Amino acid sequence: MNTDMSFVHLIAGASPFVQLVMAILVLASLLAWTVIFAKWRQLRRARVAAEAFESRFWSGAELAGLYKELVQNELKPGEQAMEAVFVSGFKEFARLKKEGLEPDEIMDGVQRSMRVALGRQMEILEQHLPFLATVGSTSPYIGLLGTVWGIMNAFRALSGVKQATLAMVAPGIAEALIATAFGLFAAIPAVVAYNRLITDVDRLAGRFQAFQEEFVNILQRQVRR
Repeated sequence: MNTDMSFVHLIAGASPFVQLVMAILVLASLLAWTVIFAKWRQLRRARVAAEAFESRFWSGAELAGLYKELVQNELKPGEQAMEAVFVSGFKEFARLKKEGLEPDEIMDGVQRSMRVALGRQMEILEQHLPFLATVGSTSPYIGLLGTVWGIMNAFRALSGVKQATLAMVAPGIAEALIATAFGLFAAIPAVVAYNRLITDVDRLAGRFQAFQEEFVNILQRQVRR
């Protein structure tokens, strides 16, 4: 007797619990791919915006004029992180300098303001990345749960059979193993994307911190004049 071992038939013939596991893994995979493309676009825009701003900043543009222009425009959170750090630092610098504080006090306030601004921007850039890590680490185990459940059902169905054959066991085991395949299908892209995206975030963070330090040096020279 021939048994239909097609992929669709095996999924349709799986137990309700295994089908539920598959559905959860498909949903997790779709959400993971949504996050992957969204974060890739966001980080790409942040990198392009940082390059453009750095080019303009080091071209000799007047800091006060650059600040006024940026304040008038609504900065996109995360995507214009370097601009946000600059605006925060220069705003605090102008405010404290106007109050007539000592140079060291002014620079301490400026550095605190920029650290807070940078921290907020990095939170936005890192948002949803833990979800990819969760999908990558848990999906294989969720799939394995479906596999174990399916194999248990396959062998339980054979308990009332006097003579079991491979043809009788194979369909049930194949149905169960599909759950593991679904788990790997969801986990592998999530893990690869997470490692890539977190590396890009770390590079941007290093770039922002380097700009912050250079900007602090510029303001220090100005405040001590």
